[in-house]
Amino acid sequence: MKVTADVEPREQIPAVMAVLREEYFPTLRAQYPGVDFDFRGRQANTQESMSSMQLYGSFSLLLIYALLAIPFRSYTQPLLVMMVIPFGAVGALLGHIMLGYSLSIMSIMGIVALAGVVVNDSLILVDYANKQREKRGIGARQAVFEAGRRRFRPILLTTLTTFGGLSPMVFETSRQAQFITPMAVSLGFGILFTTFVCLLVLPSLYVLLDRVLRFLGLADDSTFVESGSQTSGSQTNQLPGSITGA
Repeated sequence: MKVTADVEPREQIPAVMAVLREEYFPTLRAQYPGVDFDFRGRQANTQESMSSMQLYGSFSLLLIYALLAIPFRSYTQPLLVMMVIPFGAVGALLGHIMLGYSLSIMSIMGIVALAGVVVNDSLILVDYANKQREKRGIGARQAVFEAGRRRFRPILLTTLTTFGGLSPMVFETSRQAQFITPMAVSLGFGILFTTFVCLLVLPSLYVLLDRVLRFLGLADDSTFVESGSQTSGSQTNQLPGSITGA
């Protein structure tokens, strides 16, 4: 037997599907044990697309990790940069709630694409902090503080210009744009949310990672030395010189 139905508004399709799976199908299976249920047509295509998105999303995360691990020459710092990706998904969900959109396949595609965009800000911050530590021999806390101060404007301007480019699609109300609008909402609001996470949370995670690596004895102390030990060492070297000169 084949049953078809049209749901209006279309944004309520996920809610209707959830009610069918959780309430009606178990009851019918209990009353008629030999009866089975399945979705065909558009819903079957949607489920197939979601399975493909999970596979491609996992592959894209592995690719992002590999591309970050090569220039960083580290196994842990790419994970630090990629920690902003879940916050991007949270920002995308908040954008859908604020604008009254339901999650769709285009929304999920936008979240997957967002994973490769939101790492840019954290990449700029971590890379600048690493260069400061290599060049000046300062500690992690001072380096990430300097990175946040020096890279605040480029990070903020990059986010605002990206959101500004997406805003015509985000706030477009015509029927022709309704198909692409959820993807633009995921990208735009995800980028906005992760910018504040990058500037406020990532520096703390950077310092925390450095302390954990030092505690485990995995930090490269030959390159990254603490500013406090360096300062005390320079003061110790100056004292004998001053006494001899006197």
